Amino acid sequence: MLTLKPRRYIVLGNSLYLHLRMNKTDLIRTLKDLDTLSQEQKAYLIDLVNTKKKYGLVWEDKPEDVEELLRQHLPVLTEVPERRILASAAAPVAEVPADPAKSEKTKPKEVQATLAFAATPDASSGEGFVSLSGVEDSLAPDHILIEGDNLHALTALTFTHEGRVDVIYIDPPYNTGNKDFKYNDRFVDREDSYRHSKWLSFMHKRLLIAKRLLAETGVIFISIDDNEQAQLKMLCDEIFGEENFLVNMIWQKMDSPSSNFGNRFFSNYHDHTLIFAKNIKNCDLQQLPKPEILDAYPELDKDGKRIRLRQLRKNGKSSRRKDRPTMWYKIIAPDGSEVWPIDPKEGWEGRWAIGQDTYNQLAKNDEIIWKQREKGWVPYSIEMAPESPTVPNPSILTDVGQNRQAKAQLNEVLGNDHKFDTPKPVGLVKRIFQIFNRNNALILDFFAGSGTTLHATMQLNAEDGGNRQCILVTNNENNIAEEVCYERNRRVIQGYQNPKGQEVAGLTNNSLRYYRCETVPSARTEQNRRLLTRQSTELLKIKEGCYADITEASGFDPATCYVGTNERGKYTVVLYHNRRPQPLIAALGTFIQALPDRREKVRLYAFSEEKDALLADFQAVADVIEGVPLPEAIYNAYRATFRTLGLDKKPPQTPETESEEAETDAEQTSLEFSSQNN
Repeated sequence: MLTLKPRRYIVLGNSLYLHLRMNKTDLIRTLKDLDTLSQEQKAYLIDLVNTKKKYGLVWEDKPEDVEELLRQHLPVLTEVPERRILASAAAPVAEVPADPAKSEKTKPKEVQATLAFAATPDASSGEGFVSLSGVEDSLAPDHILIEGDNLHALTALTFTHEGRVDVIYIDPPYNTGNKDFKYNDRFVDREDSYRHSKWLSFMHKRLLIAKRLLAETGVIFISIDDNEQAQLKMLCDEIFGEENFLVNMIWQKMDSPSSNFGNRFFSNYHDHTLIFAKNIKNCDLQQLPKPEILDAYPELDKDGKRIRLRQLRKNGKSSRRKDRPTMWYKIIAPDGSEVWPIDPKEGWEGRWAIGQDTYNQLAKNDEIIWKQREKGWVPYSIEMAPESPTVPNPSILTDVGQNRQAKAQLNEVLGNDHKFDTPKPVGLVKRIFQIFNRNNALILDFFAGSGTTLHATMQLNAEDGGNRQCILVTNNENNIAEEVCYERNRRVIQGYQNPKGQEVAGLTNNSLRYYRCETVPSARTEQNRRLLTRQSTELLKIKEGCYADITEASGFDPATCYVGTNERGKYTVVLYHNRRPQPLIAALGTFIQALPDRREKVRLYAFSEEKDALLADFQAVADVIEGVPLPEAIYNAYRATFRTLGLDKKPPQTPETESEEAETDAEQTSLEFSSQNN
């Protein structure tokens, strides 16, 4: 074997620059022999050599502050009850105009809905919440808005929604270098030599979790422009698999040159939307409805169904007898004469479009139509119109609205003072959801921005009678979560007055709950285990969909437990730490046994070391409960996510790290948490 030596290497301070022209074994040996590097630095560089790809995207991972925080703390969600909006009976729905600036008025369209109402929630479950009618529609979709860093929120969602999300749509920072992307609270500009590495590190972690959240039939749609499109495609190839790539859908975002074109030679009229399936063999997509196809079927059969006639003689390419000799045969016309596939103008021998056996079957079924023409009888086959005509979705979208319409739509709801400059048009996001073949999809957007995704979800539900549910995640930088994302969708649900003074009816058959992402210490002390169990209540409400708090109404103390229902026969109980648990356990057992409308096992989450001990405590109702020990269930979910992110390992000591830096107590805590129960 020919071994090449390094061309050169230079050691400057704590930085090592290698121009490699040697095999891996010799390189590792050379690194080990360098006296100028600490053991941590050698381990870091050897790990790079061992994991270096021969093909694909390579970048230097740049740790995030929010990522390092997860080594010491676990995310939980806390509801902001005064921002809760509960559904009421459906009202006339105003469609979003393609360009509100050009629309004189909105025209309401009646939407029929069957509603079931629950009793007004007790004030203890959220004083000050916003309700449109004092009642909650238990059949309306429960939408969720989470304010916080999306890495923390996504981690929390791995406990509540792993493998359950049908559609993910995100519009992440495009990394233009123009103050659109922050990393560790600093804008990344074009001169930053780690610009692409920081963006890839940022996206890589979030997309790894996104894949865990997707259902096996799920699909992810990612909007991006040319600054990172090429890198993003390769990153998604690595995470989701190149075989699961569906299409790079082009969206026309403008139709005239920007006024700020300077000396540019090209005006960029488009953005990209990369589409990947979790598993392309299972993904559940549909073609684009095309009802105008029915115009090509002008005739009706005896049953009143649309049909068109197809001449049996083959036309166009490969239409001669020599092309398909077996399709040259005679057919007997209604008057008994022979008909052959001969060109009526030029007289050359052609062929029929179908074989003789197929023709005989059609004739037997009375599916051949004869018409007398100038030069004799002409046979036609009957072609039935499709019941629901569709065509493949185009890879270039020009009819879903542009930047101009997107801004006008946002201004229509919020006025002109919202200071959000880059919304997406409602029509674009609606089209994305229409591609997915279910109108009860669970949708996630963890770069929610102005909240277009939820607006589009509610609008599409109103138009097609769907029951899609949407989860939004956004930070609150410049108050975007509170004053733009939430406020926009609050008005869309409740109704609003547009800038022209016109009243626009709300999409009232929707509920929206607002949460903040917070953290609790991850060190597994008894105090922290109790705290995590108590703080997990909102996560469990979301996980089980049991939002209606009936704890006090059922005679229990909210300080000791939570009892919730979805008001359709499903119940969830959360039992906190209690020094004298037996009376409460007995009371809960009696309550569970007496439930008159229970349709499935009661989910019972309890502060307990293990499931067997929990079931032993509730032996009297063991056959009607599904027991889950807390906080172990949460620890297990987060541990799996931390492994995905590489947080189960000690942070690497990079060449820039001071070699004498000691491990912190936080790192020890993280390692302890990650290594238990493996």
